[in-house]
Amino acid sequence: MRTLAFAAALCLAVPAFADPLPSWSDGDSKTAIIDFVTSVTDPASDAYVTPADRIATFDNDGTLWAEQPVYFQLFYALDRLRERAAADPSILTSDALKAAAAGGMETLMAGGQEALIEVVDATHSGMSVEAFQADVRDWLATAQHPQTGMAYDDMLYQPMLELLSYLRDNDFQTWIVSGGGVHFIRAFAEEAYGIPPQQVMGSAFNTRYEVVDGKGVVIKEPGIAFVDDKAGKPIGIDSRIGKRPILVGGNSDGDFEMLEYGDSGDGPFLGLIVHHTDGTREFAYDRDSAVGKLERGLDEGPERGWLLIDMAGDWDQVWPSE
Repeated sequence: MRTLAFAAALCLAVPAFADPLPSWSDGDSKTAIIDFVTSVTDPASDAYVTPADRIATFDNDGTLWAEQPVYFQLFYALDRLRERAAADPSILTSDALKAAAAGGMETLMAGGQEALIEVVDATHSGMSVEAFQADVRDWLATAQHPQTGMAYDDMLYQPMLELLSYLRDNDFQTWIVSGGGVHFIRAFAEEAYGIPPQQVMGSAFNTRYEVVDGKGVVIKEPGIAFVDDKAGKPIGIDSRIGKRPILVGGNSDGDFEMLEYGDSGDGPFLGLIVHHTDGTREFAYDRDSAVGKLERGLDEGPERGWLLIDMAGDWDQVWPSE
């Protein structure tokens, strides 16, 4: 009797395990994620993976935070271009720069990657990495999204923040592997996602080293050195991590090769594709979108065993502030 009373008291004293993904709807996607993490972290499981090999890589734009109607880094570049052009109109040396400063997004986007690079070169180069990142943080502190009115760094996906924390609680390394600029993302990734700068990969622009006022600094220069998108993502992962990820999260066809690379390993793998189906709380887009186009992932992902995360159905909450 005393033993039973003690056991009952012990049960009352031990709290029930908290839901690791409270913003995810109960359903197949949430179950699959938890089952995968449980299996690869259980030493008695045939799918067990040692902590050193628990690598998870995530795209940023459209996967960890929003990306519509254009990538947030471009909003930063446009804001800074307008400020500089107001002080010195002579910097608008091309039709693309003139259109960007005047707010002609259609003209700018019609110019393709070359026009976008002009805008980025004009606003990102000529300063040290530290100065650039400080400027990005200053911009994030005051800038607002033109459609939602929210701060850009409030437009993080709460379910993905929970997933990152859940993985780290289970001894995963969480990495960002993004087509966005590496220095731009490193300016906020640790505060936003808990991911330190050394675990952020992204597209890299040209740089040079010099000594300024007795201090060695890296200066950002015009031109792209490495594009961390599509086939560039596996190349970056091999170069920086040296191991295939066992969990990959993306949202567009720019992430297909990263998912495919992780899935080509010999051990267990979980691929996640965030499908933007919620035009009420966020944005609904896939095949026909100029930003974050998702076509091949929709057609081939399910047959490869990758999870399509239905934002409207799988997420009870989108933003942390809800």
